[in-house]
Amino acid sequence: MIARYTRPAMGRIWSDQNKFQQWLEVELAAAEALAEMGTVPAEAARLLRAHAGFDVARILEIEREVKHDVIAFTTAVAESMKQAGHAESSRWLHYGLTSNDVVDTAQALLLVQSAAILEADLEALRLVLKRRALEFRKTVQVGRTHGVHAEPIVFGLKLAIWYEEAGRNLKRLAAATEDLRVGKINGAVGTFAHIGPEVEERICARLGLQAASVTSQVIQRDRHAAFVAALALATALCEKVALEVRHLQRTEVREAEEYFARGQKGSSAMPHKRNPVTCEQICGLARVVRANVQAAFEDVGLWHERDISHSSVERVILPDSCILADYLLDKTVNLVDKLLVYPERMRRNLDLTRGLVFSGQLLLDLAAAGMLREQAYKTVQAHAMRAWEEESDFRAAIDADPEIRAVLTPEQIAESFSLDRQLRNVDKIFARVFPEA
Repeated sequence: MIARYTRPAMGRIWSDQNKFQQWLEVELAAAEALAEMGTVPAEAARLLRAHAGFDVARILEIEREVKHDVIAFTTAVAESMKQAGHAESSRWLHYGLTSNDVVDTAQALLLVQSAAILEADLEALRLVLKRRALEFRKTVQVGRTHGVHAEPIVFGLKLAIWYEEAGRNLKRLAAATEDLRVGKINGAVGTFAHIGPEVEERICARLGLQAASVTSQVIQRDRHAAFVAALALATALCEKVALEVRHLQRTEVREAEEYFARGQKGSSAMPHKRNPVTCEQICGLARVVRANVQAAFEDVGLWHERDISHSSVERVILPDSCILADYLLDKTVNLVDKLLVYPERMRRNLDLTRGLVFSGQLLLDLAAAGMLREQAYKTVQAHAMRAWEEESDFRAAIDADPEIRAVLTPEQIAESFSLDRQLRNVDKIFARVFPEA
């Protein structure tokens, strides 16, 4: 597990201490539900709740001998009951349960706890994206397709697109989490051989979970695969944002860049360097979460009612994916919040090709004025290619072309090159995305 990337709250969720605490919560809920049904003595359930405990180091010590984590856990808890003077009550611990009743149900609790943090992260990202989208709703920039100048946009549109995607990621994560909000207490092959469905429902209700309708020995892993996939999509958005900033930070572009702190160093050899290191970290680590999706999908198919090929995988991919997603979302919030934006440079780059970005509007206006579209395209492209190759003034060439002037008046040509005309519907887009603003 990548503990050095762990933020405190998420790190505590995936600690051994919290994992075993959730195991204990399942065990205690089971004892209490069975006591309500008359199977376990009520006093034993009460004493277990009052005195059952564990020591992580002791559990690990026992596991080294018995080679079974749940047995090590129940042994350590039984020891705590003996030390408290209530050894007799410990015989009702883990009564009627199999290991995976505890592990899978407790894992659902861990994932739900993690999801609460991740949903808050996505909400924080949406808030900062909304604020900066509205801040730059009038900041003119050249749009690029294939990395090449296309038509004018505003920088706020990029942020609005990311805001919308963050909202979809939030919905996907919430749906995947709801699918995981289930427990199973139905025995070694899912048949309720030792306790009945009504007990399972009581246990799960105590834990804030639904009882899965049907399982084998395990909760089916399509649920977990969907959850990891939702995290991969959320972190793919982080990468999308970071990749765009990396492109905009290139020296030849320099329209935006990640925050560079006072005293920060960019290179051991070149003092002038201001490298997008945070963006590159985001792009790199998002790949790890995506790679975990493949492993999660491989866990869906298991032998018969269960094997443990998924278990070792999940001990890595579930903590790591949650921890990484939390880290990447936090980094992306900070990146957007402190992003340095250079509107003057954006305008300079827009004007760099001296009107080429209006070629599409000019084509439409020539066709509307009566020129055949094929001829209009040929005429405009000829001027455009000359402007590219000679770095000449496209607008000036259009103004001087008698074939074009025969179709369009000077005023109509000026309107073809109108920035306001190109961006006249941007406010309507913003009204769709941010109706309350």
